[in-house]
Amino acid sequence: MYPLYWTTSKGGIFMRYSYEFKRKAIELFYQGEWPKTPNGVRTDTFHRLIRDWVKLEQLHGSAINKSRGANKYWSPEEKYELVCQVLSGQGLRAVAIVSGINSGQLYQWVHKYKTLGYNGLINKSKGRPPKDCKMKVTKTISPRKLKESEYEELIRLRAEIAYIKAENEVIKKEIALREEKEAARLKAKKQRLLKRSESKDIN
Repeated sequence: MYPLYWTTSKGGIFMRYSYEFKRKAIELFYQGEWPKTPNGVRTDTFHRLIRDWVKLEQLHGSAINKSRGANKYWSPEEKYELVCQVLSGQGLRAVAIVSGINSGQLYQWVHKYKTLGYNGLINKSKGRPPKDCKMKVTKTISPRKLKESEYEELIRLRAEIAYIKAENEVIKKEIALREEKEAARLKAKKQRLLKRSESKDIN
């Protein structure tokens, strides 16, 4: 059992692991064991990575460790929602695991948003433009009605509304519980008074 290959990166050694390696590591984890830490990698970092693979599999199924969200199309609005979660204080790795994407990808989105704003999250078309202008295909693009700031405000308001709705549900449950306790208290008090009244009549 061994990683698929190593590549150099700006920060040193960047390691990619094969799906078979991940599956074996996860199996050992469930058995209460750890695979041997590869050379050039800190043991605590390696163990944390395996725990991430386990959480991903638990949330999204075993296939997620093959693609890690690489085949999914992420709209700018979806990217912005994840970026907002990170900027609001949630852990980047935790947000990435729940959403089923690579934490490095989410880090890039956060970085692009910080440097370029919402426009940094807009997907750019890939490939070279055709040399012959006659070969260009005219695309029908619907006009964008909202400005960049309005998009951000809309998404922010949606998040706030969802939070307020959830908060209101909690408040409603608390009020209902208090009313139920108060009704039970009044009922018990009424029963005590009734018993006292009956005992006085007997005497």
